[in-house]
Amino acid sequence: MSWLAAPSELRERGVVGMNRRNLEFVARHNRRTAYPLVDNKLLTKRLAAKAGIPMPELILDLSHQFEVEAVPARLNELDEFVIKPAQGSGGRGILVIAGREGGRFVKSNGERVNIQQIKRLLTNIISGLYSLGGRTDSAIVESLAKTHEMFASMSVDGVPDIRVIVFQGYPVMAMLRLGTHASDGKANLHQGAIGVGLDIRTGTSVGAVQHNRAITRHPDNGAHLDDIGIPDWRGLLRLASRCFDVTGLGYLGCDIVIDANAGPLLLEMNARPGLAIQIANGSGLDSRLEAVLAREAFAPGVDERVAFALDGLAGAVG
Repeated sequence: MSWLAAPSELRERGVVGMNRRNLEFVARHNRRTAYPLVDNKLLTKRLAAKAGIPMPELILDLSHQFEVEAVPARLNELDEFVIKPAQGSGGRGILVIAGREGGRFVKSNGERVNIQQIKRLLTNIISGLYSLGGRTDSAIVESLAKTHEMFASMSVDGVPDIRVIVFQGYPVMAMLRLGTHASDGKANLHQGAIGVGLDIRTGTSVGAVQHNRAITRHPDNGAHLDDIGIPDWRGLLRLASRCFDVTGLGYLGCDIVIDANAGPLLLEMNARPGLAIQIANGSGLDSRLEAVLAREAFAPGVDERVAFALDGLAGAVG
């Protein structure tokens, strides 16, 4: 499936476009008052902690410029960490530090940065350079998730994550996102990351795309992308499904990483998740969303919702 197909063909294949997503699913099923819970990653962390949903450990959060001067002493105690803007989007302003070399920090892609560059990044984040609408922001420093052994052969410059679309608490579509040299290790497809479609029933790969083109191997390391199976798939879907209960958002995207030691960890949530996941899956969202709408009652228990994703969506998936 390609975005270059005629609109009529895309509709026939059940592809949901941006206008329909915004009007029929985001606007109708997401309360505006709940948006800050996912638009601000600090609020997301506090909400998740209260609900017992595991996330990477929060090390520091900075909201004022004067706090930046005290950062070197704290960061010099760490070998690995991630810096990100609380209200950023699209992967902008994120810095992943994977090691130390002398007095410099080593990024996940091997580049070196010094403490002055990090302080400059923190200053830019707080000033709102990367935030939605340019508003003043907070900088988050959190622990770096460890790459699960199954991803070791296909991981480039970063830890892969899994995007799950959740509708009324039901996981309906998922993809594995793999960083590349082109994306600077980030998992954002528009920056050059790879999207691997995952069968929502089994967690196994169904196809892969980069820049909306079908691929079968990772362009940087040659890893095969057609025989991937995500471990503890049911547990991962349970985590994604629980995000509905704690936010009340009927249509959301959940980004989850599988940590080598801690298992599935929630990275963040998105009230307006992108639509390229349909291309990665070679399948439109329409039939899956309609299958949930056809349920007699929305949002029963988490286990029932996950069971529906594993078994009840069979006809909608095809």
